[in-house]
Order: sequence, then structure tokens, then C-alpha cells
Amino acid sequence: MSLRGGRERNEDRTAISLAAGAALVAVLDGMGGHANGAEAAQCGCDVLTQRFAVQSVPLLDPQGFLLRTLAVAHAQVVALGSELPVERRPRATCAVALVQDGVAWCAHGGDSRVYLLRHGEVHWRTRDHSHVEALLHEGVIKPAQVRNHPLRNYVEICIGGEPALPELQLSPALRVQPGDVLLACSDGFWSGLYDDEMARALRVAEPLQEVLEGMASTAVARSGPHSDNTSAAVLRIEA
Repeated sequence: MSLRGGRERNEDRTAISLAAGAALVAVLDGMGGHANGAEAAQCGCDVLTQRFAVQSVPLLDPQGFLLRTLAVAHAQVVALGSELPVERRPRATCAVALVQDGVAWCAHGGDSRVYLLRHGEVHWRTRDHSHVEALLHEGVIKPAQVRNHPLRNYVEICIGGEPALPELQLSPALRVQPGDVLLACSDGFWSGLYDDEMARALRVAEPLQEVLEGMASTAVARSGPHSDNTSAAVLRIEA
């Protein structure tokens, strides 16, 4: 699910891939201000889904798969901009979750997030690679100040741009339960919503697509006429 918001074009991309006993959800956000952000995000999604589709499941090394696959995605996005000046090369933030055998494995770079929601609450989420997130954890700012902080859109890690592999963050093994929801989303989605309302909304039994569309529309409306691209992909764990 993805909305353009108040931007001229949508540079977000989402992906959901299912296999026997395994699933992958991902959101990539082409970075504003860089050329071909949409192409970077699409390239990353294509690499993730194509490589997942040819894996034997269950994967023997889920973390290794995520790291290797995002490394390939990074290299391909770098190649897209190899003839451009560094400041104009395609880039994208990313958030990916892979689930198998009752365990979720996540990887991310930048301020696209993965949430694990349980019983209407945020059980766990990724931590943004940003200066604002560091200020939040140091207690310098409060959660309500993140949305309007002047440096909110500055991220420290992404795929693409420089050839060196970025320090993407891998989660520990996250044991999941029936009814849990894994939510991958771009910053345009989470910045217009509160964590607790996201968790409550996705607890309901309504079709997830309808719930996501309502949440995204709310996020866009709250962010005003200059709202960002707003995207999310979800996976509900069944019994």
C-alpha cells in the first residue's frame, strides 16, 4: 500500500513475498533530493523479491540472506548512479522483515521502520539511523518532538550512493506469536501517526488492506499539503 501524498511522484516501493513456511515484507523509500529515488527503491525491491523467490525454505541463515541480499541491492543501486556526481546518485532507505518457523528476522537502513505489534501495543521496533533518533535515546528530545524536528529528514545510512557497503542493522531473532503483526513502513507513514494508534488499529480483525489505507490517509492528512510519500506493508501471523 502506497500513497503519493503531496509530492509530485511516488518514490516509495513495497513488496510482499510468500513461500511455503516463509514470508518477506519490505518497504524502500527513494530518498528525496537525489536523482532517480524511485528507481533505487524499485531496484532494491526487485533484488529482494527475486532472490527470495529462488531460496529453499526454510532458509538456513536468515540473517545472512538479508545481509547478502541487501548488499547486492546496494551494489546495483550504486551502479545506477555510477556516472553521476556523488550528491546526485540514487539512494533509498529500507526496512525488511523475513519470517519463518515462528521467528522474525529484520534488517534496515535509514528511517524506514519495522514494527512488531502484539496485543495492540508496540512490542519492538527498529531504531532509525538518524541524528534525531540519537537525540531521542539520549533524552534530549521527547517522542512528540521527532515529527517536527528540523533535522528529521537527515538519515545516516542508506543503500546506494557511495560504493562502500553501509552498516545496515540486523535484528536479533524475534519470536512471533499468532495474532502478531509485522509492519514495514516508510517515514511518511510513521511520522503522521502515533505508535500506539498504529498498534491499536492493526489489532482489529478487519482486512489489513482496508486498515492500512485508512491509516495512510490519516498520515497524509495530518502532514498537510507537503506530505511525504506514505507506504506500508504488513504481515499478520496466523495460528
